[in-house]
Amino acid sequence: MKLGILVNTDRHLDHIVGITNVALARGHEVIIFAMGSGTRLLGTPEFSALCGAPGVSMSFCDYIAKRLHVPTESLLPEIVCGSQYHNAAMNHDADRVIVL
Repeated sequence: MKLGILVNTDRHLDHIVGITNVALARGHEVIIFAMGSGTRLLGTPEFSALCGAPGVSMSFCDYIAKRLHVPTESLLPEIVCGSQYHNAAMNHDADRVIVL
């Protein structure tokens, strides 16, 4: 199963990390897309490190990150600098999507 996590707030880091780890432990893939104030989590090591786990893909909305002045220059190369297209692709590819 593929689980999509739409991160549109910076208030639920522990939940995002916990849900991702449980999903991976059960053999699922996880697709994470950050937008809105959720892009602020990109600077958090616990959040960014999730993209290094096998079975996790991560992208974010560059337009919103720039509007919120989120520094993205030093992000890990596995984190895709994208657009709302990546959100749409996540919703298409995931079997289930949760929003945090």
